[in-house]
Amino acid sequence: MDGSFVAGKVASGGAQGRGGDMTTKPPADPMKGFVGVMSATLVLEVIVVLLALPVVAKLGDGLATWQGVLVGVLAVALLVTCAFLKRPWGRWAAAGLQVVMVACWFALVALGVLGLVFGLVWAVLLWMRHDVAKRMAEGRLPSQQAE
Repeated sequence: MDGSFVAGKVASGGAQGRGGDMTTKPPADPMKGFVGVMSATLVLEVIVVLLALPVVAKLGDGLATWQGVLVGVLAVALLVTCAFLKRPWGRWAAAGLQVVMVACWFALVALGVLGLVFGLVWAVLLWMRHDVAKRMAEGRLPSQQAE
């Protein structure tokens, strides 16, 4: 027998003898997936908010005014928030930025509309995260079921 003792089993050559049992892997954490989805949503939102710059240039007072600065600051704030989504308060900071965008309706209607649209997206994301957390606590996720 050529095998080595790996995690309570005797491995007999091949890929198993080099690093462990290749058939068992830890269950995936669904909350890590939500961080990725939320980050992608924020990056898409940054792109869409930056697309408001031509609106400010043509219909607003111009890019060098407070409206152009507002769009730039919101885009940077959304992008920076991506770095904090792994923390418990990060998703609430991202949701708070949606409220700020809706409040920007008075400065630039396009930002207010974007705030409403992405606010609905964030409401759905937060509801889905809550639902998955509830199912995970109850043990009803497919990855938690016995095979």
